[in-house]
Amino acid sequence: MPEGDTVFRAAAQLREALVGKTLTRCDVRVPRFAAADLTGETVDEVLCRGKHLFIRVGAASIHSHLLMDGSWQIGPRTRVDHRARIVLETADTRAVGVDLGVLEVLDRTGDLDAVAHLGPDLLADDWSPEQACANLTADPARPLAQALLDQRVMAGIGNVYANELCFLFGLRPSTPVSELTKPRRLVDQARKMLMLNRMRVNRTTTGDTHHGRDLWVYGRVTKPCRRCGSLIETDRGGERVTYWCPSCQR
Repeated sequence: MPEGDTVFRAAAQLREALVGKTLTRCDVRVPRFAAADLTGETVDEVLCRGKHLFIRVGAASIHSHLLMDGSWQIGPRTRVDHRARIVLETADTRAVGVDLGVLEVLDRTGDLDAVAHLGPDLLADDWSPEQACANLTADPARPLAQALLDQRVMAGIGNVYANELCFLFGLRPSTPVSELTKPRRLVDQARKMLMLNRMRVNRTTTGDTHHGRDLWVYGRVTKPCRRCGSLIETDRGGERVTYWCPSCQR
């Protein structure tokens, strides 16, 4: 599933392509909202909250969530095929929402009610580390990786960041939150990670942007730990795949 930094970058690209421009085409390919035609309206704003995107057009707000395979593809010659859920065009460009997990056209007035359940957004200007820390430690028995993936705790962390944060703090993904001795440091590190990667196509948590050297443990099963050389282990039995170093994470 795309993480908060990916969605932040998609919002920035949509903002640059659409804001201030008049729609010459609005084709919503979701039966419930197929009659919604915003042609002739001006795109006022594009914003993101966690992994959710909102394109505000006149009195409406187009709400989307990428889920596992979704994306927004932008360009004057962007292809439109059977995977398209929405097509927005202006005089000089086209934005196509492909395989979107969620797509709905809301009343702009209350559009953010759709994300009222989210915890503090790691990439938002109104980010609250205090609230995020309180949310994270609210259930001490909960496995750390599971808590990090809960968007009600902090909005924006996906499986890559959850595994990488566990490594950096020396705890296995299954470790109870209660064993995290400095939760505020983890919350601050999560914010730092996403902020540094928010405009990068190739994210890195190691500080090295070269392919194959950009992550500590995620996706590196049976490969040597970058710190100690132990082989990275994995567990694919849960809802999400987890990765860890058996020596560095105890």
